[in-house]
Parts: sequence; structure tokens; C-alpha cells
Amino acid sequence: MKKIVRTEPEWRAQLSDLAFKVTRKHCTEPAGSHDSFPDGPGVFACICCGAPLFSRAHKFESGTGWPSFFQPLAPEAVGERADNSWFMRRTEVHCARCEAHLGHVFDDGPAPTGLRYCLNSVALRFEPDSV
Repeated sequence: MKKIVRTEPEWRAQLSDLAFKVTRKHCTEPAGSHDSFPDGPGVFACICCGAPLFSRAHKFESGTGWPSFFQPLAPEAVGERADNSWFMRRTEVHCARCEAHLGHVFDDGPAPTGLRYCLNSVALRFEPDSV
């Protein structure tokens, strides 16, 4: 997968202020503030580069206020790295193509993976399946 690299001004011109803060500066949107994606089958893509990341079929209600998934579309779609900010030890999840911060992954999710990819809605764009 070819990496996408842009300058900070290029990202700022492309993204809303909140999407820029979340994806490029590793901020977090308030819980419950943006998960209003339409129902139906489809794919959640990176808001920055359009890479397909997560399937609606893998989304579940975690009760956290952020969209949650038990697995990405493909293991190589996302990257992970240690995040020791806020006096916590977490695993950050980012888009493998453009390094956009998406959220974090935790080991308290449902079967079959036991994982909970807890993501910022503003970092995602829902693309419904075509009929």
C-alpha cells in the first residue's frame, strides 16, 4: 500500500477543524457527539485518505459513546503503536496508509476477537454498499 504524506497546511485545507485535531494531532472527540452514520451494509473509510478500514458487519454497540468494531477489514488496513499519554497505557490505532489517528484498541470486546476498536467518528466516512 502506497503511503500518503501531506503537509500540515494540506491536511488543514482538506479536513474540518475537529477532523484535523483528531486525525493529525491525536485528540479525541467527545463521547456520543458524532456517531450518526446511516444504517445498512457498507464500509467505514479513513476521512483523510479514503482507505477502507472497517466493515459495518464488524461494528457493535459498546456503550462507550464511540463507534466500536471487533476487527478491521484487513490486518494491514490499520497500524498500532503504544500510547502512554494521560497517565495510561493504551494501544493507538491509525490508518496504515496515511497515519491518521483513529482511536484505540482494547482487549474487552466481543467474540470472535475479544477486541474493541474504539474509534473517533470524525475520523471515519461511511460508504454504503451499492445495490
